[in-house]
Amino acid sequence: MTLSIGNASGIPDKIWQPPIISLETTMGEVTIELYWKHAPNTCRNFAELARRGYYNDVKFHRIIKDFMIQGGDPTATGRGGMSIYGPTFPDEIHSELKHTGAGIISMANSGPDTNGSQFFITLAPTQWLDGKHTIFGRVYSGMNVVKRIGLVECDKNDKPC
Repeated sequence: MTLSIGNASGIPDKIWQPPIISLETTMGEVTIELYWKHAPNTCRNFAELARRGYYNDVKFHRIIKDFMIQGGDPTATGRGGMSIYGPTFPDEIHSELKHTGAGIISMANSGPDTNGSQFFITLAPTQWLDGKHTIFGRVYSGMNVVKRIGLVECDKNDKPC
């Protein structure tokens, strides 16, 4: 997966808030609308990592059919990645944002306040994740690409074959 937001140079200031990010994958393009109002630090982390090229050639390393696709780990092990703030940063959970259906983008974590660079996109409603993962956007276009990625054959550890 390659993330692209254009050719920004230098370090953007705090008012830099791109409303969308385009994920260019080998299966097609997915456009993500970012929820800056609800998760400004998370959106800034995602957008800045993409701007820096951090996600370039990073794979969706975990795929669970009818649940989610997970990416953002440059080691592709599920244990790698760092945020722009350091190893981790705090959650930005809001009760009005829910994992109500396919196309919700959230931070993957290993517990409260352990966000780094990994994220996932839901393939179905996943209400049990509400209050546990920071939702910071949704698929604006390209859900057909997300669904195709979700059908990739995987091994017993949910790693694409």
